[in-house]
Amino acid sequence: MEYPANVKIIRVPCTGKVDALYLLKALESGVDGVYVAGCKEGDCHFLKGNIRARKRVEYVKQILRDVGIHPDRVAMYNLSAAEGPRFVEIAREFTEKIRALGPSPIKTGKGREIPLSGEPEGSSGQKPKEGEHKAAA
Repeated sequence: MEYPANVKIIRVPCTGKVDALYLLKALESGVDGVYVAGCKEGDCHFLKGNIRARKRVEYVKQILRDVGIHPDRVAMYNLSAAEGPRFVEIAREFTEKIRALGPSPIKTGKGREIPLSGEPEGSSGQKPKEGEHKAAA
């Protein structure tokens, strides 16, 4: 039962300790995706830590949408500590999802990977270079 080698586990006493800033810093440092694996809702030893973590993950997803980065690069999963095989399955599934999205635009410098809200589909939001003109069909 092995999870992908590119998955790095960072243990915390409770997912409630995972701040949105930690997730954003991981992405800023060049990580292509981040997921938080916490205990099942209603089973948190610290009462509401996993609910706080889910809210923070949703907040980070919204920030990513707002800047044109695919929100699926961040996720939250709930499972019990006894679900080792499920953890491995999640790690593999998330790795494949991130692989399908490709390298992070933060790392590649290629700009947005999704349009900003109110922007037409397929638009990168980038201004044309001098002498270039964007045309709409």
